Amino acid sequence: MTRRTWLSPGLLLAAPALFFAAFFLAPLAVVAVASITSAAGGPDSAGGMTLTAQQYLRVLADQYHWDVILTTFRLAFFTTIVCVILGYPLAWYLVRVVRWQAWRRFCVILLVVPLFTSNIVRAFGWMVLLGRNGLVNQALVGVGAADRPVRFIGTETGILIGMVYVLLPFVVLAVGNALARVDPACEHASADLGASPAATFLHITWPLTLPGVVSGAIIVFTLAVSAYVTPALLSGGRISVLSMLIFQQYSSVFDFHYGGALSMVLLVFTLILVALANRAAILPGAAR
Repeated sequence: MTRRTWLSPGLLLAAPALFFAAFFLAPLAVVAVASITSAAGGPDSAGGMTLTAQQYLRVLADQYHWDVILTTFRLAFFTTIVCVILGYPLAWYLVRVVRWQAWRRFCVILLVVPLFTSNIVRAFGWMVLLGRNGLVNQALVGVGAADRPVRFIGTETGILIGMVYVLLPFVVLAVGNALARVDPACEHASADLGASPAATFLHITWPLTLPGVVSGAIIVFTLAVSAYVTPALLSGGRISVLSMLIFQQYSSVFDFHYGGALSMVLLVFTLILVALANRAAILPGAAR
């Protein structure tokens, strides 16, 4: 093996590695260092930095922060569950039911096009739809499902609706890709052996598509737990999530130490939950 050939993989990896280090690892290190330091002599001091856990104690010892953390992860959890419940049948329809290629392409385009629209525009659209005199309330009152307009703006339900709309395509695409790789012959063999459609789905289709479900759910959860625009606009100022507190500290208060601690708490909690979810999905496959 020549030296030139030996160096080729390193040269190919150098550019993406440098990009990753410069635009991800370095900013992450800055945030992590800021979260465990404080200005010596107080925030107005011109002195150096001292190591401290004060910012983490400020976050983790305050009930208000725990309420915000629980709200953040509750919204992300229910967004993920609803996206999976709605996304799996939609992916099934696109992959297994639709036979006309032109119609399938059209449906996929309808699914993907909103991703090219700004989250701000989509959130404002939902503010109009979910408003007191919006189309949703007009429909509910019109069909008799509600006696008076329902308040969606400023509630977790309104935020949930907006985030499901934004993140649903990620589950559909992930599950659809997994379904497309499942050989229909496996399902036909199960039916030939006397299994019911429900048993075939539970024992054949679902386990084979579980990696796609898990990957789509992880994508949705991580995006939902860090979402800012949709919760900020649809909360109406009544509900706070961690991303809103972090943005406030960095853009308005300029307390980078406190904002860094909030950011690291969000990152660590998210990584722990994602790791647990991934392990829970792997264990059944290992058992089989």
